[in-house]
Amino acid sequence: MTENNLQVLLASRPEGLPKGSDFEIKEQPIEDPAEGEVLVRLIYLSLDPAMRGWMSDRKSYVAPIGIGEVMRGLAAGEVVVSRDERFSPGDRVAGLLGWQRFATVQGKDLEKLPSGVPLTLAMGPLGMTGMSAYFGLLDIGQPKAGETVLVSGGAGAVGSVVGQIARIKGCRAVGIAGSDDKCRWLEDDLGFDATVNYKTGNLRDELKRACPNGVDIYFDNVGGEILDTALTLINRGARIVICGAISQYNATTPVPGPSNYLSLLVNRARMEGFLIFDYQDRFGAAQAELGQWIQEGKIQARSDIVEGLENAPQALLRLFDGSNTGKLLVQVGAE
Repeated sequence: MTENNLQVLLASRPEGLPKGSDFEIKEQPIEDPAEGEVLVRLIYLSLDPAMRGWMSDRKSYVAPIGIGEVMRGLAAGEVVVSRDERFSPGDRVAGLLGWQRFATVQGKDLEKLPSGVPLTLAMGPLGMTGMSAYFGLLDIGQPKAGETVLVSGGAGAVGSVVGQIARIKGCRAVGIAGSDDKCRWLEDDLGFDATVNYKTGNLRDELKRACPNGVDIYFDNVGGEILDTALTLINRGARIVICGAISQYNATTPVPGPSNYLSLLVNRARMEGFLIFDYQDRFGAAQAELGQWIQEGKIQARSDIVEGLENAPQALLRLFDGSNTGKLLVQVGAE
């Protein structure tokens, strides 16, 4: 191929919020696939809060991105050249393709996507965000009809699906979001029973109003003060699902633990974290059920799309200032 590959590399480890100088945008020749490899043209790149953790040199569930390496990221695209008999040119695939226009990867690391499913759905409720909502709520939260499910980051990619699954399971869904527009979207379009704008009013008072019978499941995407406040409202036997802690990812000083943790003891409650990779052998069944709910109109999704790979570094910051709604994607190439 005569076209060059545009890549976004990690240039330095951020202190606090990532800045432009932490990235390097570079053109490289496209790497021809070897035996067992596939060359993929990226169409959509997923931007996720976990990326901030991958940029830091500290112990985690995966190794940090190396300085000078292509930024790690989930993406969906189209096969251009295949030297793996399981894939053919034109196949639509997803995987850890990174922040680049073209990726040459092992075929074994790719998932072939159904031809009739929009790529935005494959990257949203049928992708890792949908899997996080599905297994986090159903396996860790174990909802029962009539219970109250409170979710932080309610207007985000994971939180918005959590609330809708809670409603499907007969629960009362309450979302925490950062603007009145987001709260209206959750209630009017997605069917949440109540919402709280954490940026206005007294957070605990507003949560008590929205959850008059307490909280049975708290699905946490943000950590910090919101987690601490939610702990004061949990019922006996409550389950707290730790999916993320986006409020802490850019902290430059040690983050204090929740001061209300004794509520777990008093209420015989459970707090448990999870990693979606532990459920890979069940993704197919989860995608089938989520796909059925989407067809039935029980789950809706919104994609927040930024055009151009070169805009990915700036777009990543939208995850941390709360300006995105739904699944944040970068459109790298034409569909």
